[in-house]
Amino acid sequence: MSSSWGNKLKLSIFGESHGPGIGAVLDGLPAGEHIDMDELLAFTARRAPGKDLTSTPRREQDLPRFLSGILEDTTCGTPVCILIENTDTRSGDYQRTAALARPGHADFTGYFRYQGYGDIRGGGHFSGRLTAPLVAAGGIAKQILSRYGVEVGAHLCAAGEIQDDPFDPVNLKKEELLLPGSRPFPVLSEERGRQMRDEIERARLCCDSLGGVVECAVLGLPPGLGDPMFGGIENRLSSILFGIPAMKGVEFGEGFGSARLRGSQNNDPFYMDGEWVRTRTNRHGGILGGISSGMPILFRCAMKPTPSIGQEQQTVDYIQKKDATLLIKGRHDPCLAVRAVPCVEAASALAILDLLLESGVL
Repeated sequence: MSSSWGNKLKLSIFGESHGPGIGAVLDGLPAGEHIDMDELLAFTARRAPGKDLTSTPRREQDLPRFLSGILEDTTCGTPVCILIENTDTRSGDYQRTAALARPGHADFTGYFRYQGYGDIRGGGHFSGRLTAPLVAAGGIAKQILSRYGVEVGAHLCAAGEIQDDPFDPVNLKKEELLLPGSRPFPVLSEERGRQMRDEIERARLCCDSLGGVVECAVLGLPPGLGDPMFGGIENRLSSILFGIPAMKGVEFGEGFGSARLRGSQNNDPFYMDGEWVRTRTNRHGGILGGISSGMPILFRCAMKPTPSIGQEQQTVDYIQKKDATLLIKGRHDPCLAVRAVPCVEAASALAILDLLLESGVL
């Protein structure tokens, strides 16, 4: 099933944006892991909408209810079922345009995939709203990883043309990694953050939207985890990251920039640091041959601009088969990448926990 993911740790996500609720089932967690619910709620709140002008005005508390698998804040080892209620829906915004293909959305493709029976209100099952249970599940994974010395963190690396300072690819510290997540706007440089917010506001006032880049890193993985070919760490991370709506690209280490380099420039020299083998640079992003090198795992995710914009657009009525124009109503993020930061962290934590469980490390 396309809404299910994982090997040793399995995640299934269900629901639609304007249905009664959305949720997830997380199967394969080890028993006896304590979950700090205050910490989990603080993490899910980072994704929740309606906090400021950089996100949709739709207000959802995003409070996860655990129907099974957790007793007295401790995992039972059985499937964890998470339910999040939808409390602020305006389905009427979508009735007038039900037969119009919204540019950049999955309405058109979903109509043909599900023979017209899909729920398109608010994007239905394709909506970014479905990242709420993903973040709740990933928040659990983050806590378990942290207990074993593995940390996952991310920041808004770019909003449009405005770029944040990058993570240090070689000597990244836990404090720097987790700093953006402790701030109201998830960046390293607060000055760049102000510039990003201004740029997002300019796009919003023009009834437009902005794309962005999320940079994520994983600290604490020893060398030797992962597999070559189709089971590499890049493959495993990408398989869940592309489940985040609006995700259009993932690059590891130097990524596409390595195509412009010579081998002498791109290769990372090895050296002995006491008893540890390290590299002086980290253009490989902590992964060689699909296997962890012991250096920080580093990658960037490209998020497209929010397709729902307040400008008139050319489209078609695919029921009556004629050209049409469309002016989208509703409440939408002017820059999806801002709230995608905890989504990327959550997805990455799930992928790394799945890898560690399958490898027998945990």
